[in-house]
Amino acid sequence: MDFPQGTGTEKHDECRIFRQGDETRREGGGFMKTTILRIRDVTAQAADIEAAGELLRAGGLVAFPTETVYGLGANGLEASACAGIYQVKGRPSDNPLILHAADRSMVEMAARVVTPLGEKLLAAFAPGPITLILPKRPEVPESVTGGFDTVGVRLPDNDVARALIRAAGVPVAAPSANLSGRPSPTTAAAVAADLSGRVPLILDGGPCRFGLESTIVDCTGDRAVILRPGAITRDMIAAAVGSADLDPALSTPNVPPRAPGMKYVHYAPKVPLTLIMGEKARLAAAFRREVEKRQAAGKAVGLVVSEEIAAALEDIVPPPLTAIYGAQGDLFAMAAHLYEALRYFDDKAVDVLLSEGVVPEGLGLAIMNRLQKASGGRCIEA
Repeated sequence: MDFPQGTGTEKHDECRIFRQGDETRREGGGFMKTTILRIRDVTAQAADIEAAGELLRAGGLVAFPTETVYGLGANGLEASACAGIYQVKGRPSDNPLILHAADRSMVEMAARVVTPLGEKLLAAFAPGPITLILPKRPEVPESVTGGFDTVGVRLPDNDVARALIRAAGVPVAAPSANLSGRPSPTTAAAVAADLSGRVPLILDGGPCRFGLESTIVDCTGDRAVILRPGAITRDMIAAAVGSADLDPALSTPNVPPRAPGMKYVHYAPKVPLTLIMGEKARLAAAFRREVEKRQAAGKAVGLVVSEEIAAALEDIVPPPLTAIYGAQGDLFAMAAHLYEALRYFDDKAVDVLLSEGVVPEGLGLAIMNRLQKASGGRCIEA
């Protein structure tokens, strides 16, 4: 990382510090005690993970790491537990949740059938950052599906996540562990910044590997349809199943989206964000022009940019107001650090943010999808 790590309120206690009875309330307030438990070894800390699974089975909430972002988990087969996710996050009730499974048998607890497309994608990419839309079983409550007759299911590629789900013994509903509309958390500290005092337990498994939510693929028809882009790209899916279409809602404003995180303003920092797009040779000059225009109007400007743009603007934007996600063209670095870069400015004295866009191809499609949602569509072409 080229910008400071978040601090948060983490506690790195070693073992068995949390039990369900720890859901105490602070004196004089309505907030619960939040325990942050660092998981270094899922085998050595099996008792802690089992206790977290017991909490999920009992209807409680647990935030936990995956390979994509941290999730806010609840018993995915219990309507009231899932309703708690919406309440804690402030999430619209028609925004579906994704069920996380530990293995194939648990996928079948959520999905009535795994379609031929689903079978191929499971074989190619699971466990991993892909979510399959499949016909749901009757046991899956509407508070998970948002009223649809389908359900999103995925197998996370993260030891802590899989151990927790096995301990719970049920599919775990888990959207990102943040307040609705905020950048998704990729560290336990980022979870705590939004949800401390709102959830009883956060499992700290370290930073997430990919940093963007899973690719969502509708597998209910004859052709794979990508509802939300992610690390599993369109080309990768097409290579596995023969073709892959993009849902029209990704590019057409008036088409209702069918995937979590796609219907509402999402991933937004606390101050307005504007994207700047264009050829690499023109970007530095475009950024300089836009920065100077805002500074002349008395605005403090923050940057979310590549190493190259940061170096070109260091004379007018000091390093403490610049979050660098990697070198130009390093899409994996940008994806991994994007949300943390946006959250970096939560406690900085800035009025506006300018962010560097990328070509919307491959992983760049997912990055641009998140940046466009975070910016509310504000974009300047260099």
